[in-house]
Amino acid sequence: MQETAELLKEHRLKATPQRIKIVSMLAEHGHISIEDLYNEMLKQFPSVSLATIYKNINQMIESGLIQEVKIPKTKSVFELIKEPHLHMVCDVCGKIEDICVGTDKIIEEAEKISGYRIKESFITLRGTCPDCQ
Repeated sequence: MQETAELLKEHRLKATPQRIKIVSMLAEHGHISIEDLYNEMLKQFPSVSLATIYKNINQMIESGLIQEVKIPKTKSVFELIKEPHLHMVCDVCGKIEDICVGTDKIIEEAEKISGYRIKESFITLRGTCPDCQ
């Protein structure tokens, strides 16, 4: 819990019990939707509102602590910001996994072809996970 409080402070966020719980859940689950986060938060904080969850999530995004992961055909999930990676999504069970694969060449080629200067990328690959095959 001390590490979580320090992480929040590093991102200029007050270490409230609700924020500590949100960060802890993101660390534990890897990726979590607002709905799942809210339902879990209610167990420890019965009076927490969905608006409070959204407010905290937005502040954490603005501070660079977490990011939204937009998954096609489903609701967004959130994760702690870490090294650049791709997301693998199972079409059968819906599991989302991170995979670290160098994207530098893809980004360089996209910049070369398009003329854009790319500042961030979100690449999602869909398929069937080993457990569901």
